[in-house]
Amino acid sequence: MKNTPPDITTIGLVANLEKRACRGALRKAAGLILRSGRQVLTEPLTAAFAGLDIPTSAGIRSLARRSQLLLVFGGDGTMLRVARDIAGAATPILGVNTGRLGFLTAIQIHQLPETLRKIWAGNFTIESRPLIEAVRRDDRPPTSVRALNEVVIGRGAHSRMIELDVAVDAQKLIRYRCDGLIVASPTGSTAYSLSAGGVIVSPEAEVFTLTPICPHALSNRSVIVSLNSIIEVRVLTEKLETILTADGQVQAELQVGDVISLRRSRQRVRLIRLPGTSFFDTLRRKFKWTGSNV
Repeated sequence: MKNTPPDITTIGLVANLEKRACRGALRKAAGLILRSGRQVLTEPLTAAFAGLDIPTSAGIRSLARRSQLLLVFGGDGTMLRVARDIAGAATPILGVNTGRLGFLTAIQIHQLPETLRKIWAGNFTIESRPLIEAVRRDDRPPTSVRALNEVVIGRGAHSRMIELDVAVDAQKLIRYRCDGLIVASPTGSTAYSLSAGGVIVSPEAEVFTLTPICPHALSNRSVIVSLNSIIEVRVLTEKLETILTADGQVQAELQVGDVISLRRSRQRVRLIRLPGTSFFDTLRRKFKWTGSNV
């Protein structure tokens, strides 16, 4: 879903504090914003990291509430963290890539001046991306996590397979023996799911991708289901560690008999889309798809 761009007068800055390249980029961005006559904010750790003498907010969610745009400096991991932190906020995010592959980060550092000129002119759109919500049933209180890319139910440190029973909309799908199961959003189809043999899905597609990791049966492949479906995964494995992760962050240890219910979250994340760019352009560029001549 694309929305009409708002007037941007207050911009928040967030960065991966482990990447040195972000220091100079943050200072450059702050200078460009201030020279345009707009207000720039950040949070205390980012201000200290880059030596910025600008107003701060107590945390990223507070920063998002006070800003009309968040510039996020880092890689896709930083974008995922910020997306989870501000889930449901109306503030759009624009990623500035200081990492490697970067499907969520829209621009490189050297493109900042031109990009900001386009934003001041309102020359952009906003895409709304769905989040996945995973709830461990029968918990008191229940364990609930959200993810932009994927939720993974996988084995822990041991190299033995785990066993998972999977149902979709109360209909039995399959019993997997595997290293784990990835439930990916459309946004996450180019992340862990793709590495595990999953399909590439357009971000605008209304689907989940279910991809087993190293399944015992070679016939097990990715399954595509509606984004309106409810997916239930029951842990059947005893005496082996099974863990639940969201966007690569460990959230909970699971026990035999635990049931994880996954569905589309009511909360979404909004991403800036610049003119002349598209998901398919990014695919061709990142994967170096050139086609062939016949």
